[in-house]
Amino acid sequence: MLIKQLDGWVQRDHTIGKDFNFKNYYQTMAFVNAVAWLSHREDHHPDLNVSYNKCHVEYSTHAISGLSENDFICAAKVDALFKV
Repeated sequence: MLIKQLDGWVQRDHTIGKDFNFKNYYQTMAFVNAVAWLSHREDHHPDLNVSYNKCHVEYSTHAISGLSENDFICAAKVDALFKV
């Protein structure tokens, strides 16, 4: 299972998601903008739920109404952004 290769991501039905926590709004928005850049580059866009110091990122592949390998690849790339 690919979900086991991701740290902290949770699979629910046909989605995978993770909460990312930050110290303040500026850090949260910097992360959101980095995810937007990555998503545009990969042409695969997650659902984002953004608040003051948290962003929930959720992936699924709408074209197949489920999860694709690309969802897991993009999740790993988002994790890499968070660690920078």
